[in-house]
Amino acid sequence: MRSDRTKRHPPLDEVSKAIITQLQQDGRRSYASIGKVVGLSEAAVRQRVQRLTDAGVMQVVAVTDPMELGFARQAMVGVRVTGQIEPVADAIAGLDEVDYVVVTAGSYDLLAEVVAESDEHLLGIISDQIRSIEGVLSTETFMYLHLRKQTYSWGVR
Repeated sequence: MRSDRTKRHPPLDEVSKAIITQLQQDGRRSYASIGKVVGLSEAAVRQRVQRLTDAGVMQVVAVTDPMELGFARQAMVGVRVTGQIEPVADAIAGLDEVDYVVVTAGSYDLLAEVVAESDEHLLGIISDQIRSIEGVLSTETFMYLHLRKQTYSWGVR
């Protein structure tokens, strides 16, 4: 079973790539100003952005720093699974405190990023929620000490 994220879309044309590049530089950039750069009307840019968003090619969101919003702890949790990985990944992804889940190859079957209000809250998420999911064999937690780089503007190909 393939998730929506792994579906392949037709290759993007140069105009769509240019629109994405503009929004990666500044997600608040107006459709009119993007239109001037890419040679389309404001309405045409709006339609393209809507199609790209609806297709799951991109999303425009505010990226926040969890530490500045009252979450004292961030951690990556490596999860080893017994049995099918997808149901475990879906269950972990359903937790409010989890903002990122990826199926991996290597030492862990899954990696999940967790944000928590405190060490005690993090312990509860891992012990009471993640480890209680059927199929979770073991976990290893990697506490974030200092964020050195986080970017979402890797361009388009």
